[in-house]
Amino acid sequence: MPEKIEELVRNAIASAQEAGDLPQFEVDDLGLERPADANNGDWTSTIALKSARLAHRSPRAIAQSIVDHMASDPAVERVEVAGPGFVNFYLSTAAGNQVFRTIREQGHDFGRSNIGGGQKVQVEFVSANPVGPLHIGHGRWAALGDSLCRVMEHAGYDVEREYYINDHGSQMDVFGNSVAERYLQLAQVMRDRGCSLDEAVAALLDDRKAYVSDEKDEHPEAHPFMDAFNEHLGGNAYGGDYIIDVARHFMESDGDRWVEADPKERMMEFRERGYKLMLGSIKSTLDQSRCKFDVWFSERTLYEKGEDGTSAVDRALEKLDKMGYLYRDEDGALWFRATALGDDKDRVLIKTNGEYTYFASDVAYHWNKFQRVDHVIDIWGADHHGYIQRVQCACEALGYPNQFEVLLGQLVNLLRDGVPVRMSKRKGTMVPYQELLDEVGTDAARYTLISKSSNQMIDFDIEKVKKQDNTNPVYYVQYAHARICSILRRGAGVTLEEAGKLGMDAVADRAIGADYDLALLTDPTETTLARKLSEFPGLIEGCARDRAPFRLTHYAEELAGDFHSFYTVCQVLPSKGRPVDEGLSRARLAACDATRRVLALALELCGVSAPQSM
Repeated sequence: MPEKIEELVRNAIASAQEAGDLPQFEVDDLGLERPADANNGDWTSTIALKSARLAHRSPRAIAQSIVDHMASDPAVERVEVAGPGFVNFYLSTAAGNQVFRTIREQGHDFGRSNIGGGQKVQVEFVSANPVGPLHIGHGRWAALGDSLCRVMEHAGYDVEREYYINDHGSQMDVFGNSVAERYLQLAQVMRDRGCSLDEAVAALLDDRKAYVSDEKDEHPEAHPFMDAFNEHLGGNAYGGDYIIDVARHFMESDGDRWVEADPKERMMEFRERGYKLMLGSIKSTLDQSRCKFDVWFSERTLYEKGEDGTSAVDRALEKLDKMGYLYRDEDGALWFRATALGDDKDRVLIKTNGEYTYFASDVAYHWNKFQRVDHVIDIWGADHHGYIQRVQCACEALGYPNQFEVLLGQLVNLLRDGVPVRMSKRKGTMVPYQELLDEVGTDAARYTLISKSSNQMIDFDIEKVKKQDNTNPVYYVQYAHARICSILRRGAGVTLEEAGKLGMDAVADRAIGADYDLALLTDPTETTLARKLSEFPGLIEGCARDRAPFRLTHYAEELAGDFHSFYTVCQVLPSKGRPVDEGLSRARLAACDATRRVLALALELCGVSAPQSM
C-alpha cells in the first residue's frame, strides 16, 4: 500500500504542475507515515510541508492542489487536507483488510525489507570476562544484542554476531590465583580435619556465607577462610562461590598434586584450565538463552607474533604512528594523540614499564573488525560511557570515521516480590544469569530484558516474571497466540496432537479454505486489527534503524490486546444456539491466522517461543 499511495501522490503533483497549479519542484521523500491516531487516516504524506520553500507557497495550499489533482483509486476511500498541510489517506475496507491475505501469503517474510541494503554489520555484545559466570546484566546484553541482530537481518542487513573474549591481562592471573588459593584451602581442611572433599567444600561455603552476611564488614572470627583468602591475595581476588566449585573440580581430577607445586606454575595451570571451564559455562548459558555467536574472538590472538615477528597490536600501532597519531613522553610511555580528533585528553597505549594498556587491545581489535565488516556496533554497560570517545577517535584515525557506534545499556534492578536482591561485586554475591533462566524460564527472561529501551533501567521482579496470568506481558502475548491456535484447530476439526503433525499453517489452510472474502470484515475491531497488523513492516524498519528491538514487545502486547477485543465482539466459529455465516467465519478465521503469524514472528524476533497451547 505505501507504494500505491506514493504513486498517487507523485502523479497528482505532476498533474498539478502540468496544469500550472503548482510550480516545478522535485522532492525525493514524500514523507509517508502511519498516523498514530486512526482518525487522521491510514496513511499521511508530509510532502506539502517539505516542499513549501521550493514551491514558494503555503503547505496547506500545496496540499490542497495535490488533493484536487488526485486520481481516484478503489483502494482509497477518501483523501483530505488536515492541519498545516498534511495529506491524509483513508483506505477502503477492502483495501485495509487485504493485509490479512498478504500476511498469509508472505508468511515468515512479512515485514522483511531491504533498508539495510546488505550492509555487512558486526554486533559485538556480552563479551564478559571469562573469569566467572554471566550475571543478569550480561543477560540483558545477550537478549538485546541477539534480538537486535534478528531484527536487522529481517530488515536486510548482513549481520555478524561476535563475542570478544577478554582472556589477556592481569584479570586472568587474578582468576588463577583465586582458584589456587581455594584449592590450597580445600587441601588444608581435608588434611587438618581428616574429612572428605564434600565436607571441605561445605566448610568453605559456610564460611563464605558468614562473610557475606557480615553487613558491617567487622570481620569477626566467624569467617576465617574468607579472611585468609583476602589477606593472602591482598583483596585482589574473585571471591564468588563458583571459585570454590572450580577448585573442587581440580581437587577431584588432580588430587593434591598441586599443593607442593611452584606457585606460578600452579597459578598458570589453574588459570588456563579454569578459563576453559568458565568459557564453557558461559557458552552453555548463552545457548540456553537462545543466543548464538558467529565469532568468538580471543584477545590473546591480538598479541600472537606472526612469521614477520609482529602482532596485530604491533601492526595497528604502526599504522597509527604512520598517520602521525603516536608520540612518546619523557618517561618512555607511548601515547595516542586522541585530542587531535576531539577527545578531551590523549590516551596511553604502552606504559613506562612496557605493559600494554587495555586500550591498545581495543585499537587492534577494532582495526581487525573493519577488515571484516562495513559497520560496527558495540553494546556496552552504561559505566563504559567515558570510553566511547577514545575508541571512536581510534577508529577515525585508522580510517573508519562514522562506522563505529555504541549502544549503552543501563543496569537491571533484581527484585523478589518488590524487595531488592542484595548483590555485591566485591563480595562475589552477583546472581548468576543461569540461575534466573532455570527459575523463570528463557521466554520470560528474554522478553522482560528487552522490554525497555537500553537507556532505561529495568526492574526484574523474579516473582512477577514467573506469573502465569495476564499481568505478565509475555504470558499475555503467548496466550493470544495459543488461543488463536486453539480456534484454528477447532475450525479445522483436528486435535492438538494432529495439529502438531500437520503444522499450524496446514491446520489454518484446512480451517479457512482457498477462497474467502475479506470484504465481509466490517466491524470496527476488525478494522483496528487490520490496521495494527499493517504497522508491522514499518515497525521492523524503525527497530532496525533506531537499534530499538524493545518496540517489538510493546507492539506484540498491543496486537494481542486488539485480537482479544476482536474475539470478544466478533464470533468466529458457530456454536450451539449461535450460528454464524460460513463465509464470514472463514474471513474471520483468516484474520485470526494472520494475527497468529505476526505474533509468532514478533516473538521469534524477540527470541521467545510461540506456544500452540497453554
